[in-house]
Parts: sequence; C-alpha cells; structure tokens
Amino acid sequence: MPKNKPIKKQSESSDSDSGPEDRGPAKKQKVASSEENSWSLGKNRFVKLTEFKGKWYVNIREFYDADGELKPGKKGIMLTMEQWHKFKEIVPELEEAVKRNV
Repeated sequence: MPKNKPIKKQSESSDSDSGPEDRGPAKKQKVASSEENSWSLGKNRFVKLTEFKGKWYVNIREFYDADGELKPGKKGIMLTMEQWHKFKEIVPELEEAVKRNV
C-alpha cells in the first residue's frame, strides 16, 4: 500500500498583501513581422517564414490552442532555403501527378 504524504497547511493570513498567488512571468509580445510572414492553410495549419539561429526556414506546421493562444505542435516540417527551392522545382511535377491520380 502506498504511503500518504502529509499535506502542508498554508497559513491564512490577511495581514499582508503579496499580490496575486498565480503571478507568473509576463507574456511575450508577438512580433508583427512574424504575423506578416504567416499564411493559413486551414484547420490550425500554417506556413510561416521564420528565422532560427540566424538562418531562414519555411515552416509548415500544425498549431494547437493553448488557453486561447495558438502554439506550434510537433506535427510539421521546417525546410531550409535549399530544401524549399528544391521543393518549388518539384511542384509542377507533383501537380501533374495529382491531376493523374485524384
């Protein structure tokens, strides 16, 4: 049988006001340029042009709703500029394959 841990009681004193108990770090402000470099694909999926460690990437990712704020999820791909240019070269061939098969 697991042992129960004793529960610590908090003193209920209204002598001093230390502010709200749930105070946390301030929320980061969104940068306007990140919104300019974002395109919706629907159903919380976005294509974004992002900079990471001094390099630019095309980020195609699913986002999830966390307390009213969209945050990036695990499902997605981040393409380097080299991969992005290669992808653009392949798109016409891909479009032909889609027309034949769909």
